[in-house]
Amino acid sequence: MKTWRSASLAVTAVAVMTLTAACGQENGTQSPNGQNVGAANPAQQPAENGYGTDSGYGSDTGAAAKPKAAGQLAVWDSKKLGKVLTDSAGFTLYRFDKDTANPPKSNCEGDCAKTWPVVAAGDAKAAPGTDATLLGEVTRADGSKQLTVDGWPMYRYAKDTKPGDANGQGVGGTWFASAPDGKKAAPGAGGGGADYEGGEEAGGEEADAAGLSVRKDPKLGEIVVDANGMTVYRFKKDSAWPMKTACTGACLEKWPVVEPVDKNSIDGAILKKGFVTFDRPDGIEQQTIDCWPIYTFSGDTKPGDTNGQGVGGTWYAVSPQGKLVGASK
Repeated sequence: MKTWRSASLAVTAVAVMTLTAACGQENGTQSPNGQNVGAANPAQQPAENGYGTDSGYGSDTGAAAKPKAAGQLAVWDSKKLGKVLTDSAGFTLYRFDKDTANPPKSNCEGDCAKTWPVVAAGDAKAAPGTDATLLGEVTRADGSKQLTVDGWPMYRYAKDTKPGDANGQGVGGTWFASAPDGKKAAPGAGGGGADYEGGEEAGGEEADAAGLSVRKDPKLGEIVVDANGMTVYRFKKDSAWPMKTACTGACLEKWPVVEPVDKNSIDGAILKKGFVTFDRPDGIEQQTIDCWPIYTFSGDTKPGDTNGQGVGGTWYAVSPQGKLVGASK
């Protein structure tokens, strides 16, 4: 057992040293479960989300709200998602790919749990016609009990403001509506046995998931674009190390993150050093270049658009070396 512990610590140390070296600093701020703990402006929940201001949801006190129980569960039959599990108020329940079901374990803490409020265990009752034996609970780090379905911890999404919303579907490529059996909801899957591919009508902040290349813009010169040819941007208020984001909440609706990209699928001219994944405090995974978080712009409607260039004096296209293109020093 001592030998296994020593080997585990050695592997962890190597991983931390690798990330540190890639970003050119000597001190890391990654938490044990992969969440960055240094967000400049942590994601906050909207003030109104269907639970009432006295419930703790949407509070800006800096602490996650006390988990709200689910009550009588129900099943919502979505045309695009298939059968979706909801709480007694009709709000969609979600699961997180970074959690584990066997054994049950939640990896959403701190700021993540503000954006994705946990569903308390206790009075939860199985939806009619579903398998009640799949319901369970897991003890969180703070000692509270969280509802599980077939081992998967259950959450709500702070941006779902009314029953039937599924704005959390596909966010970061890691959050998905839960089917009644705890699997990812999917059309035609009955209980939801297949991974979801595509977007619900309500949508989540999904970004392009594959490939980055370099385009020569007539005004800006060489800039990075995503797999769809859309311009990639950086935010001057972010930082590279420790990796921090100042774009949260509503900001992400205008500036969707670029999801993690396979290093083997990028243009050879793009800097490989510091090409790492940023585990944001809101639970979203984001690609970085030279350790800087990167985004696209919702105001760009077609490949070749650079409408985000210079917006607010803080948003700029990215060079293959990860530098701000056209920004004043």
